Amino acid sequence: MNRAIVSLADSNYFELLLELINSIKRFPQSKNISICILDAGLKDNQLDILKKKVTVIKKAEWDIDLPFYKKNKEWLKSQVSRAFLPKYFPEYEKFLWIDCDAWVNSWGCVENYFKACDDNKLGITQSIGPGYRILARVNWIFGKFASIKTQNYKHAKSSGISENDARKLAFAPHLNIGVFSLKRKSPIWESWQNNLKKTLSKGRVFGSEGLAINISVYLDNVKTEFLPISHNWITSHLLPIYDQQNDIFREPYIPHQEIGIIHLAAGIWKEGKDMRLDKNIKVSLKTTNGNVVEKSLRFLS
Repeated sequence: MNRAIVSLADSNYFELLLELINSIKRFPQSKNISICILDAGLKDNQLDILKKKVTVIKKAEWDIDLPFYKKNKEWLKSQVSRAFLPKYFPEYEKFLWIDCDAWVNSWGCVENYFKACDDNKLGITQSIGPGYRILARVNWIFGKFASIKTQNYKHAKSSGISENDARKLAFAPHLNIGVFSLKRKSPIWESWQNNLKKTLSKGRVFGSEGLAINISVYLDNVKTEFLPISHNWITSHLLPIYDQQNDIFREPYIPHQEIGIIHLAAGIWKEGKDMRLDKNIKVSLKTTNGNVVEKSLRFLS
């Protein structure tokens, strides 16, 4: 088995990590793929459970030296260590990273991600698609002048990236690093790591790895295979539609394609509670037959 799906979690996200693993292992195709976990603060009893379910568990490290005051939370290692997967798991040729607050809804996307990283390309999804109504926030001042508020621009400026480069990134479709694929020997790792060192040197840890990969793609022009939005469906941006008959989530617009990976990035909030930490939280979803149901977006099978 030369292919691995990798994720990371701390003790707070252990249940989500289990759901991700179970969502993978229910597919017979997963038998030929290893599941590797980076431990960023899991408890001993949680590790005992995981050892029976996955192939390899490694302790996540601070792979880039940081001031002690930035190392205040173990889970923040996810913002560094995912750029160094070949160091942790050198026995694999292809990696598919999936954040632990995401899960596999339809298997085809997994194969597409592994295929996307052929020829040493980065396989990744842009956060833009049908139904996205707001892609950037702009504050208009003095008539024709505006203050840019895009995610890429904001992170770039707070991380000390030059104004010229920040403007180049400003309106590039944001790349969510919560799901990506890359071969072990790809030169893109080096580009990403170098940019990550820059973004970490002046900016905050959270979001640094995402900014770094956006710089690699849009400024360094690394070879990239852009996969459809269904392959990393961020539910906080746009809710899916539910196919009751087949028990699967689909895109809300015709032709209602199956969603590959459901990603709860930024959470789904209701009455001050986040669905990622409370599986009892449900939202109103339209169905393919015209009904409305109250349903969780977590993998609960």
